[in-house]
Amino acid sequence: MQVKSRHHLRSDDVSAVETAVGERLGVDLDGDAYELVEFEESDWEVVLVDGEPLVAYFDEEPFLTVRGANATDPDDRLVIVDAGAVSFVSDGADVMRPGIADVRGEITAGDLVLIAEESHEKVLAVGRSRVDGDELLGDAGKVVDSLHFVGDDLYSFSG
Repeated sequence: MQVKSRHHLRSDDVSAVETAVGERLGVDLDGDAYELVEFEESDWEVVLVDGEPLVAYFDEEPFLTVRGANATDPDDRLVIVDAGAVSFVSDGADVMRPGIADVRGEITAGDLVLIAEESHEKVLAVGRSRVDGDELLGDAGKVVDSLHFVGDDLYSFSG
């Protein structure tokens, strides 16, 4: 991905990112340097925290990237998938109810969520929930739209 612009965030923008991520995921970023990176041929906007792409904007909403989630161990908005769903989610597939093993935290339809695998709870993707958390478990239906996943261009980007 070709970088279009890169600049340091102002302190009020840093506070907004830290607060949003902290309230949504229970994570304290606490970095020393925050830079916003925009790309030439992509809508991605990434926040580098101490040089690492830990946060991205999804529909203008700051949220952890897959790498950011695995670096910070969030405890909210987690959708845990079973082993059978891992390869699909890792390739960018949307999440279906039968593949969900557990749901952690408060989730409302339209919320951004982290999708993690069951055995080690490593985050594989970021998605947007189509339903409330209590409706995520079940036998049929697509319930989380994939937005960012292991191996996509954003995951491969290094600051």
